[in-house]
Amino acid sequence: MSQMTNKTLQYRFDGPEDAPILILGPALGTTWHMWDRQLPGLTRHWRVLRYDLPGHGGAPAEPATSVADLADRLLATLDALGIDRFGYAGCSIGAAVGVRIALVRPDRIAALALVSAAARHGTADAWRQRGVVVRANGLGQVAHTVPERWFTDGFRSAQAGIVEWAVQMVRTTDADCYIAACEALAAHDVRDELGRIAVPTLVVAGADDPATPPADARVLVAGIPDAKLAVVPAASHLTPVEQPAAVGELLVRHFSTAWSDQAVASTTAVLTAPAAPPAAEQPAAVPEVRPDPYDEGLRIRREVLGDAHVDRAADRADDFTGEFQEFITRYAWGEVWARPGLDRRTRSIITLTALTAGGHLKELAFHTRAALRNGLTPAEIKEALLHTAVYCGVPAANSAFAVAQRVIQEETSVARPAGEPPR
Repeated sequence: MSQMTNKTLQYRFDGPEDAPILILGPALGTTWHMWDRQLPGLTRHWRVLRYDLPGHGGAPAEPATSVADLADRLLATLDALGIDRFGYAGCSIGAAVGVRIALVRPDRIAALALVSAAARHGTADAWRQRGVVVRANGLGQVAHTVPERWFTDGFRSAQAGIVEWAVQMVRTTDADCYIAACEALAAHDVRDELGRIAVPTLVVAGADDPATPPADARVLVAGIPDAKLAVVPAASHLTPVEQPAAVGELLVRHFSTAWSDQAVASTTAVLTAPAAPPAAEQPAAVPEVRPDPYDEGLRIRREVLGDAHVDRAADRADDFTGEFQEFITRYAWGEVWARPGLDRRTRSIITLTALTAGGHLKELAFHTRAALRNGLTPAEIKEALLHTAVYCGVPAANSAFAVAQRVIQEETSVARPAGEPPR
């Protein structure tokens, strides 16, 4: 688990004060109001705590770039409230938070429900691309694409008021927090950890959800030892909003049966460390061996350039070029890009300048994409190239501007190719 944060989340309570605690986690771009229509049924049995993601629903704009960070903030919130044991239901990224807590603090969750969830949400490239689009264009244009991603055609036709409410939820979200959440989903992948989830789990999927389809739900059910699947007809990604009665009934039934006395019992164990051997028996000090930087280099290379680019380079590598690709990954990315002395934004500016000066336009194209991923705006890239023109020459900068303009137009377009996670 990541280091515990002292940051907390915005929350509200509903239901009787003496009832067991049930937590509801929201989807990206929504607020706690996405659960409004489940409250009447849930608050008959539980005291419901709903929370907002950072920068959503007027919550403090303190971006969290990992699901682990969000889980830490929720646990810090619960610690401050004196809440130790609870049931948890979450939708989309809210479900990912529940999975993380179930993995690192299973003693605190009595039962778990994962709605519109996945062990891995689409591809890392697609989520980082979403962040680039929002950084360049803001959330206004993205907000208008929400209805077709969240709701079925029939619901959009019949419920214009709810559709407009969804658009406004996204539009009023803090852009930096939204981008950070995209980064969190890009890095979220628990496929190899599902077998460690040891709490009774219900997985709920919308039958018509293109973002987290029933196939994703079946991966969760197959991997989690004590999991059950429910597929809700005529529902897309925001299943609790589109089919509130069905989802509410599923949650009541699951938590009523799974939250048994045995489940509520603490599973915390106290481990005693063995005594240290006498000094004479202490093993000799082992010289520190510096780890191979290749794995770290591959991780950074994928984060900066994207999985698709790195996979293409690997596919093209053969006996002649393979060692050169390993050299780039190990030393350029694992040694230099991994150094803590400069942040990635600064390294991108330096790289754009050097590639412009050398006339390396092919490399300039994919490092312009990398610069956008690393947080540079189109305006900042323009300023870097203007500055480069003074010191590297107008002809070199002229060619660089043409390449960068094309890449920026491609990367910041709201319309994405097939395969993007339709959130």
